Amino acid sequence: MPKLKSRRAAAKRFRASGTGKIMRRKAFKSHLLAHKSPTRRRNLSKIAVVSEVDTDRVHGMLPYL
Repeated sequence: MPKLKSRRAAAKRFRASGTGKIMRRKAFKSHLLAHKSPTRRRNLSKIAVVSEVDTDRVHGMLPYL
């Protein structure tokens, strides 16, 4: 059976944690930061876990993650 290709856009956005959960960055941290509070900016910098609903979709895009 041939090897499966992974979606390169998804490969740049998702990583697996040590326990196998899929991790992602948070949105809204690229620009227009002046009016956002420092607490909000700090929380946007943290890594988040992908929702259980979306994990099958991400595994479809990244079969070897």
